[in-house]
Amino acid sequence: MVGLEGRRGRAKHVSDRGGSQRARAEPPPADFERGAILFDLDGVLVDSTECIRRNWSEWAVRHGLDPTAVIRAAQGRRTIETVRAVAPQLDPDVELAALASDESRETEGVREVPGARELLATLPAGRWAVVTSAVRAAAELRLRHVGLPVPAVLVAADEVSHGKPHPEGYLVAAAALGTPPADCLVVEDAPAGIEAAQSGGMAVIALATSHPAAALAAADALVPSLSCLRVTVRAGRLVINLQRS
Repeated sequence: MVGLEGRRGRAKHVSDRGGSQRARAEPPPADFERGAILFDLDGVLVDSTECIRRNWSEWAVRHGLDPTAVIRAAQGRRTIETVRAVAPQLDPDVELAALASDESRETEGVREVPGARELLATLPAGRWAVVTSAVRAAAELRLRHVGLPVPAVLVAADEVSHGKPHPEGYLVAAAALGTPPADCLVVEDAPAGIEAAQSGGMAVIALATSHPAAALAAADALVPSLSCLRVTVRAGRLVINLQRS
């Protein structure tokens, strides 16, 4: 069984009160029902861990910084905010330009997250978006490199004033889709992203792909991978079920 822990620490279970005949005749109850789904990018749809770690490690070494500490600080954050946090003595705009240029050209080690292609194929156009801490050029490059579609709504780090854990990115995406924040479901893999979504009034499914489960405990549900999500469309609504086995 897949552990699916809500905010109160209770595992969600589906009961079969109608017997096997009824279970076959009726669709399973929804774990979530929403008008739209908003995805983080890195660690959710695209695995760019190798690429990101390499770029930050090289940058840290150039500036005499501890690569491990820099990589830890960069998780879920915009590049400019990471630079400000780990190297306040440097000009953040100059460093951002150099780092953004590198990540917008680098694809070595960038891979599709298992289950991403199948999940996105089930979603109607205009009912999902990407909200990322990468700049737009890098986000689009990574999606195209792995052969995933670039959504009509993609909110990137260089298009907002505040990065995660601020909710701005997710709120901008919800507005662009024309969906109230409370009617959006977010899929994240980082504590900063979970905080951003919940601060914007959105429920969150966390993927334990880049952080230990304990660090993601604030999420409304926790699954080990994207392959555990199933989405169907019923009466114009997105019905999201979490695979239990």
